[in-house]
Amino acid sequence: MQPSTDDAIPPAPQPAGIRDILAGLLAHAPSEDGKISLDEMVEALGKRAFGIMYLLFGLPNCFPLPPGVPVLCGVVIGVVSIQMILGRATLALPGWLGRRRISRAILANAVSKSSGLLARLERFARPRYLNLSGEGMRRAIGLAGCALAVALMAPIPVFGGIPPGIAVTLLGLAFTQRDGVLIAFGLVVATPVALAVTSAMVFAMVQGASAFF
Repeated sequence: MQPSTDDAIPPAPQPAGIRDILAGLLAHAPSEDGKISLDEMVEALGKRAFGIMYLLFGLPNCFPLPPGVPVLCGVVIGVVSIQMILGRATLALPGWLGRRRISRAILANAVSKSSGLLARLERFARPRYLNLSGEGMRRAIGLAGCALAVALMAPIPVFGGIPPGIAVTLLGLAFTQRDGVLIAFGLVVATPVALAVTSAMVFAMVQGASAFF
């Protein structure tokens, strides 16, 4: 006897992809002023807050930005990174930062612009070599994140945040997906390259400024 359609067991729901998580976050509890606080983001993300916050505040820097935005992103990445180094199980932002409200439109624009890149990276990133995504590597990501946060805050206009922004985004994706291969690439290749490029930009600016004196 064939089981009826009503009695059939429904397929297990697939885990939400990163793009779905970001889209759900941006649609979460829309406010009248069109903004969302950092505390609201962290609450909505739960245990995935560490990696997704890296993504959210790394992605905008992958594109040219007006002055000031990379600095805010650097502050957020720095605070998240310190808590990773300390081994915090859940993310808790200090009040002065958690109350800060960000335009949903800016975040949505960054996510929209990078949706194609995220789609390709999601197909590549997957849980593997989990021994490279344990507590020790979590702290290593935090250390790299602190260095990249400082690089994001460097006074380089328009394009200065792109190299560290790409590295932060890769680390966020790798940590969220528990991809040991991508974590190793982000720590060994992407982060040193981003820091070297940023250092070269700062050096060039200093040299150019000194020529006027």
